[in-house]
Amino acid sequence: MIAVSTAYGYVLFFHITSTRGDKYLYEPVYPKGSPQMKGTPHFKEEQCAPALNLEMRKILDLQAPIMSLQSVLEDLLVATSDGLLHLIHWEGMTNGRKAINLCTVPFSVDLQSSRGVHIRDMEHCATLDGFAVVFNDGKVGFITPVSSRFPAEQLHGVWPQDVVDGTCVAVNNKYRLMAFGCASGSVQVYTIDNTTGAMLLSHKLELTAKQYPDIWNKTGAVKLVRWSPDNSVVIVTWENGGLSLWSVFGAQLICTLGGDFAYRSDGTKKDPLKINSMSWGAEGYHLWVISGFGAQNTEIESDSKSIVKQPGILLFQFIKSVLTVNPCMSNQEQVLLQGEDRLYLNCGEASQTQHARGSSARPEHKAAGPRSPFADSGLEAQGLSTLLGHRHWHVVQISNTYLESNWPIRFSAIDKLGQNIAVVGKFGFAHYSLLTKKWKLFGNITQEQNMIVTGGLAWWNDFIVLACYNISDHQEELRVYLRTSNLDNAFAHVTKAKAETLLLSVFRDMVIVFRADCSICLYSIERKSDGPNTTAGVQVLQEVSMSRYIPHPFLVVSVTLTSVSTENGITLKMPQQARDAESIMLNLAGQLIMMQRDRSGPQIREKDSHPNQRKLLPFCPPVVLAQSVENVWTTCRANKQKRHLLEALWLSCGGAGMKVWLPLFPRDHRKPHSFLSQRIMLPFHINIYPLAVLFEDALVLGAVNDTLLYDSLYTRNSAWEQLEVLFPYCVVERTSQIYLHHILRQLLVRNLGEQALLLAQSCAALPYFPHVLELMLHEVLEEEATSREPIPDPLLPTVAKFITEFPLFLQTVVHCARKTEYALWNYLFAAVGNPKDLFEECLMAQDLDTAASYLIILQNMEVPAVSRQHATLLFNTALEQGKWDLCRHMIRFLKAIGSGESETPPSTPTAQEPSSSGGFEFFRNRSISLSQSAENVPASKFSLQKTLSMPSGPSGKRWSRDSDCAENMYIDMMLWRHARRLLEEVRLKDLGCFAAQLGFELISWLCKERTRAARVDNFVLALKRLHKDFLWPLPIIPAASVSSPFKNGKYRTGEQLLKSQSADPFLNLDMDAGVSTVQRSQSWLGSIGPAHHELDTASSHGPQMQDAFLSPLSNKGDECSIGSATDLTESSSVVDGDWTVVGESFSTLSLTQSELEHISMELASKGPHKSQVQLRYLLHMFMEAGCLDWCVVIGLILREASVISQILLLVQSSEVDGEMLQNIKTGLHAVDRWASTDCPGYKPFLNIIKPQVQKFSELMEEQVQPEAFQPVTVGKTPEHTGPRAEESRGPSGHGSLPQGEVGGSSLGIRKEEDTARAEEEESFQDGTYDCSVS
Repeated sequence: MIAVSTAYGYVLFFHITSTRGDKYLYEPVYPKGSPQMKGTPHFKEEQCAPALNLEMRKILDLQAPIMSLQSVLEDLLVATSDGLLHLIHWEGMTNGRKAINLCTVPFSVDLQSSRGVHIRDMEHCATLDGFAVVFNDGKVGFITPVSSRFPAEQLHGVWPQDVVDGTCVAVNNKYRLMAFGCASGSVQVYTIDNTTGAMLLSHKLELTAKQYPDIWNKTGAVKLVRWSPDNSVVIVTWENGGLSLWSVFGAQLICTLGGDFAYRSDGTKKDPLKINSMSWGAEGYHLWVISGFGAQNTEIESDSKSIVKQPGILLFQFIKSVLTVNPCMSNQEQVLLQGEDRLYLNCGEASQTQHARGSSARPEHKAAGPRSPFADSGLEAQGLSTLLGHRHWHVVQISNTYLESNWPIRFSAIDKLGQNIAVVGKFGFAHYSLLTKKWKLFGNITQEQNMIVTGGLAWWNDFIVLACYNISDHQEELRVYLRTSNLDNAFAHVTKAKAETLLLSVFRDMVIVFRADCSICLYSIERKSDGPNTTAGVQVLQEVSMSRYIPHPFLVVSVTLTSVSTENGITLKMPQQARDAESIMLNLAGQLIMMQRDRSGPQIREKDSHPNQRKLLPFCPPVVLAQSVENVWTTCRANKQKRHLLEALWLSCGGAGMKVWLPLFPRDHRKPHSFLSQRIMLPFHINIYPLAVLFEDALVLGAVNDTLLYDSLYTRNSAWEQLEVLFPYCVVERTSQIYLHHILRQLLVRNLGEQALLLAQSCAALPYFPHVLELMLHEVLEEEATSREPIPDPLLPTVAKFITEFPLFLQTVVHCARKTEYALWNYLFAAVGNPKDLFEECLMAQDLDTAASYLIILQNMEVPAVSRQHATLLFNTALEQGKWDLCRHMIRFLKAIGSGESETPPSTPTAQEPSSSGGFEFFRNRSISLSQSAENVPASKFSLQKTLSMPSGPSGKRWSRDSDCAENMYIDMMLWRHARRLLEEVRLKDLGCFAAQLGFELISWLCKERTRAARVDNFVLALKRLHKDFLWPLPIIPAASVSSPFKNGKYRTGEQLLKSQSADPFLNLDMDAGVSTVQRSQSWLGSIGPAHHELDTASSHGPQMQDAFLSPLSNKGDECSIGSATDLTESSSVVDGDWTVVGESFSTLSLTQSELEHISMELASKGPHKSQVQLRYLLHMFMEAGCLDWCVVIGLILREASVISQILLLVQSSEVDGEMLQNIKTGLHAVDRWASTDCPGYKPFLNIIKPQVQKFSELMEEQVQPEAFQPVTVGKTPEHTGPRAEESRGPSGHGSLPQGEVGGSSLGIRKEEDTARAEEEESFQDGTYDCSVS
């Protein structure tokens, strides 16, 4: 039957009849050969649209305009504008009852103004057995019949006094709530007090000025309120347009009055969507809306025809959390959202994730316009979904085969590991594996169509547990299916049930079901392997009747078995029972009720009996734990470290936020105080709607509706503004939030600091724990420091004291201060301590970065003198620890204090040339005149240009720009002091880093300090320290040296090593290109040609392939220098020659085993390449500054005689302080003594340089420069970097070596890529070669 009311007070009754036979208006057409199952039961009813006829049965005249129609069981209730209530039988008969006049209904607050009122809107509430009504004067009320068939005299009404502007009403039967829309734009939600029968305000749904500052009070009156079919959300619309979606107890989920809904991408305001009527579709996945376009109802020219814009039918699609329909999922740690044909998961790896094309409000515009009557405007533009994938969901599309006969999805569940999903539609069920990506459906479709799942489903290990109704047997059943076997009733374990199951949940190895007769039944479930088939065994453990406490079974929202109890495990007589199934949690229309096991009786231990046979304890009477509860989370896992979080009970309370029922543990298992409760309920607010709780990780997971504008895809001057322009694209995004700081704060407020500390320490290992402390401090500071009234008991000192218990205290405070405004700093530091003290603590703890942050605070809070004093302390410490970035910042900071303003200095250049110096940067604009060799550098990479400039920027310019400024003098003094310390402590590596990183003018400073700090007091100590700092191994004498063919340092042409084919003398191996034997007048030959020929002959002569040497050739045929090309850095002295292969003088070099061993020994006595480059750099610095004693030490460690020779040349060619010569001589003697006793590896080299040492002694005695030498200025112009200081090769140059002093070292001819060795120079004598090689 259909009843239709008309504007003139008539009710028309129609009867629906279906036409005879199999006549259908619409039938699905499948392509030929498609495997669609025409033979499935209910095929016609499911797939075809039947042809229906309407027959008018009766017309009833009520003689007054009809305000509201309500169907109440088999009666129809009609309210008319003359203040009467008519009770009409559905057949159209008035049953002879007269209409009830509202004036005769007694209201509990008897207001005389009720004369002459009529009902404007009403709705019947089955679970409260009455009507929620709105009167035409704005008052609202609730009318209850005293008996079920109500005559007029037995109606009774109540109303709240504070609502005077009601406009509409909607009733939630599951939660017994009445939502009254008001003219003010808010919705007042009332419930009935069970004991007194009065109307109590539960909560309000209203927009806040904080969230919607420009519209919150301009929405107009509430026009429509509609609860969803699953009673979990309510949708509200206003007179001025707009939609909003709220959870049962007032958490706002979506509102279209702000953000992208209200504004276009160019910032202009849109007209809100005005709604005339709306209704939810099946299962709440769709909202059907008839829109009235209000102000847009104008005629618009289009296609040269005038079209009046019609109201359109809109369809909004929603996805919902699985908790709304299958609350047993609350013990999972995954978020699972279900749509009508797809599921969204937050588990699943990145490879599995897809873009969330679905949306939580995706309008599909069915516009009744000039096009087809229901044209889809194609809102799912493909290009847009790709923009939305930054917070992936894993989307599972439900099998089409299953959906075809079972749409829509009613329940879904995911297993503990998040790898398998089961879904339930109209009939049967199906499951899916995320690993194999395959669906499993019933093989026999009749079995699928024969079962209707009634109470939800859950996973237990590999089994799916579900409660269903068997249609053919008319029997309620509990079934268990194994995931791995085929989906067939033959493999299922079936248990018959007495009554319809409404809810089902699994806890460990127990299943709890709640039935329609208000009883709760506990089953045990176990795995059974009988033969080839694995099944589950299910046994009844216990039944509990709840009919005394539950007025209507439909009111039970969820039932859960938990291990939570009011007692802690510590106080129980049997502690192992602490994690057993202790209590039943029942959500009765938003009231959380707990029934615990009754342990007051005698406790019998039955160790030997089977656990399933043991007698379970009865339950105590129920206790109410909390009101307005939407969801409950608990876990059965145990973790000793995080007992607080795992044994807690988490509640979601809608608009009131969340609550946690937290256990309180006595410290160190002491006996708990008798007056201390063992659990405490703590409320806290979070910014997201919670869908899952991660217990150990202290996180709440949720989903949030996000929007994306795409009006830019459409032109503004189109025929009319299409709806997709008005309405943005919606996506559901994953979101999460930390809640730990709220709980800690609530515990501190209640003086439970010890519990807060225990909880915090258990979570201190979480990566975001520092953030938790910071958030807590920040929130308390903001609230208290900005409070208008004085706070009687401030929390900040307590929080500050609490944070000091953790090592992160100093960072937490300073990070919090940096993120709050300056005005609140005094309040903060009054609680946490003086920033000066905190700064000093950071220095003591060596936490320099945090100290630097405190410095910024000190600069703002103290006078400049104080901040300079602290900055100096920090600067010195940073220098000491080599924190160069911090040092540069400190230099800038000190200058800013000095100049009185913090001007931002020019930024340092970002592109810095990469150098192999490992921290040293070669100074630019300076010629480096040090003899060096390059290692592993191909010829193409030789940069022969020597101008490497200094790092520019503030540190570089500082020295020249305003060195007279006192501030710079102050900084220079500190830098000089540090450099002096480094030299005194023989920390050359640190000195090099310091100079390179801070742009310190090392050479000019060394010149000044030549006789003071830059003196070497103890050569042996300095040598040892350099070996250690630069990881340079001490030299060793090879065992093979005893039998070396080079004992006397001579070697004749034609013997075993040098098979020279020409009569040319063998080329002298001189590694020192700087003090080269090549004269100034030479010309460079560029003969690349012979190279290939020579290499070929070399390869044919012996098994060892010898790489050719590269060298600049001189014009003298008999005397050439081979410069080693194995370690040429940017500062090599060979500048303008072509590198050629020296070919004519030798053909092959065969090496014996002993010589190869010797070469490897040589390589082993070398330090790393980086250290070599750094040492050469320092050598160059000291050489330019004239600190010759340091040059000697570095020459010794590099074991390059040429360095000593070069120093000798310098001494001969310029005035050198006698004291320094004396120091060098004394030092070398000390090294010689040390080598004799402790380090014989140095002896061969010391023997090689004996002549030079001799020369030093002579020079000291003379202290007169021989006239043969001309002074050479060191390293000023690039021209001098070629062959220089080579005036004499006679006896006065280097003195020829006595032949016996080579110490038996064998000649190592190295390959080109080997590490370079500096070799001693030879004199050319009558066909004999003194090859003295280190």
